[in-house]
Amino acid sequence: MEILDVNAKERLCPLERTRNIGIAAHIDAGKTTTTERMLYYTGVVHKIGEVHEGTAVTDWMEQERERGITITSAAISCEWTAEWGPFTGEKHRINIIDTPGHVDFTAEVERSLRVLDGAVGVFCAVAGVQPQSETVWRQMDKYSVPRIAFINKMDRTGADFHAAIESMRDRLRANAHPLYLPIGAEENFKGLIDLVANQALMYDETDPLGVRFDLIDIPADYREEAAEYREKLIEALADFDDELANRYLEGEDLSEDLLRRAVRKATLSREFVGVIPGSAFKNKGVQRLLDAIIDYLPSPVDVPAIRGESEKGEEVTVHADDHSKVAGLAFKLMTDPFVGKLVFFRVYCGQLRKGMSVYNPRTRKTERISRLMIMKADTREDIDVAFSGDICAIIGAKDVVTGDTLTDKALDIRLEPPSFPEPVISMSIEPHSRADSEKMSLGLQRLAEEDPTFVVSSDSETGQTLIAGMGELHLEIIRDRLFREFKVEADAGRPQIAYRETIIGTSEAEGKFIRQSGGRGQYGHCVIRIEPNEKGKGIELINEIVGGTIPKEFIKPTFDGIKEASNNGVTAGYPVIDFKVHLVDGSFHDVDSSEMAFKMAGIFAFKEAMRTASPVLLEPIMKVDVECPEEFQGDVVGDLNRRRGQIQSMTTRNQLTSVHSFVPLETMFGYATDVRSLSKGRATYTMEPSHFEQVPNSVLSKIVETTPQTFRGGDN
Repeated sequence: MEILDVNAKERLCPLERTRNIGIAAHIDAGKTTTTERMLYYTGVVHKIGEVHEGTAVTDWMEQERERGITITSAAISCEWTAEWGPFTGEKHRINIIDTPGHVDFTAEVERSLRVLDGAVGVFCAVAGVQPQSETVWRQMDKYSVPRIAFINKMDRTGADFHAAIESMRDRLRANAHPLYLPIGAEENFKGLIDLVANQALMYDETDPLGVRFDLIDIPADYREEAAEYREKLIEALADFDDELANRYLEGEDLSEDLLRRAVRKATLSREFVGVIPGSAFKNKGVQRLLDAIIDYLPSPVDVPAIRGESEKGEEVTVHADDHSKVAGLAFKLMTDPFVGKLVFFRVYCGQLRKGMSVYNPRTRKTERISRLMIMKADTREDIDVAFSGDICAIIGAKDVVTGDTLTDKALDIRLEPPSFPEPVISMSIEPHSRADSEKMSLGLQRLAEEDPTFVVSSDSETGQTLIAGMGELHLEIIRDRLFREFKVEADAGRPQIAYRETIIGTSEAEGKFIRQSGGRGQYGHCVIRIEPNEKGKGIELINEIVGGTIPKEFIKPTFDGIKEASNNGVTAGYPVIDFKVHLVDGSFHDVDSSEMAFKMAGIFAFKEAMRTASPVLLEPIMKVDVECPEEFQGDVVGDLNRRRGQIQSMTTRNQLTSVHSFVPLETMFGYATDVRSLSKGRATYTMEPSHFEQVPNSVLSKIVETTPQTFRGGDN
């Protein structure tokens, strides 16, 4: 079933019937299985793939199929004709991005949500809201993405639809209300009650593919419950729709169309989340989820105007319109063994055509689009034109990185790129031979282009290559890809921690760089004052020079020297964060002063000032959430305490205890093995970077002594 005539010069699917959505959730909540069912019901695939069999279409990497997890977000386009509701019989195009659930690959979720119009949050009916669910929910909030929720695994033992919704309200502060109620649960889950249409559907149990079902009146056993939750739904929607509120208060009957419009309006406000129960694995509820995507999630014309900046820093907005000048965002890069670099691109306005040239405001150069493609996971289809609202892949763009805007040169706009967390763990990597060294350099360069949270650097003293990422699994996947995709034989060192340094005091110092060697010399002199900055505010450089004691042309080189010096702190040689520098005084020489001299003066001044500003070492603190049976709670908590962990809270549901804590990363190596041993293999955990905290004096000397200089600051 094709959506797009690849030779079409005009849009075949209207913009208002296009949906760009992401599937996001905690690891193992069933995102990929849900996506597979969507592809089956929309006719993209004719055989359902399974994650546990390694046949899922969107888990196409070898590492994904071996581990049964999603590592890289996969884009795929499909078509759905609504089976009921206001869009019945109308074909819609849905561009789906299946995102990873593991916290090490959270950047994949971040950049996907940046370019999507709507999202589906998938939750487990047994576990409810899990730690990574909270992370992706915050990411959706960050990019103001309207969403609906799918409570998956209603067939599992212990499934509780209403408890899952309560966990959404408690932990996500979501205004969540069911749009459907399940008929039965666990092995008796056999149908749904549509609260909007006020009718039920029962699945034909002789049809394992979930295609056949009967529309019936709500069973007598469920009428009271359905009436109660329909009333609650209407009351919640009345806050968003005045017409519905007035009719409801006057006791009028509320039509199905009025309710659907109200649900859509409430969803687009981002203050309401409609919830649908189902079981993707047992092929139940997914068609209703597709209907809800069409009915309630926004098209490109429903989202606010896209904001960007002009070269002068002024705000510029663009609307989804095929007839305006082209502009869009490159949100992901991928290396393809057959066609080279693929740039995943969201077209926000205008039309992107094969063979045209587009302008990159970052490089101030033009890029030629040699080929355009519609993605179907790891397969692709050539097209001549991508329209406003489309997600496509570009071949031929050379100097493009994640977050670049590509636009018509006459349209002065730079779109906001996605933001990414800094790496928290690093290791050295050594090739076996010279041939491996060349292949490794190429491989690391390409992998770093693809993944903004993967950083490659080299140590100027030892010549070692260092790789840094978001966690042990992240770096393990990188090493595996080097071996398989780039045929590199290499040894990796023990993972090291990305410590940081800061100051807790205030200090003033001067830096002088004076060289006389006959003829023209070098003269640079500055006086600075440094003080702590608020957590997370980074480095602030403040020019307080008056009277021209340092000429304007030497201010920037002085600040450049300070920033360069901050790459290596004085406590243990790690980068310095969260401080303010005031440039307060200095002097210059009419002949001997130069940019290089003032840069050196800035370096000397910063080093001197930091020594007397009470420098401290900071370590990354991880947010660790462990789920285990109640009988292992004491052992798990005791082990976290031994790791210098701070227990934040504990909750118990269905004989399963969730322990929420903050633990230093330095103590968490090998935790996966240890927690399995403690719980006889029955505990699971997630870990994500939270913040930096000062290293206790009791462990400071040990860290400084045992950390090789290789892993501290350097030529990063």
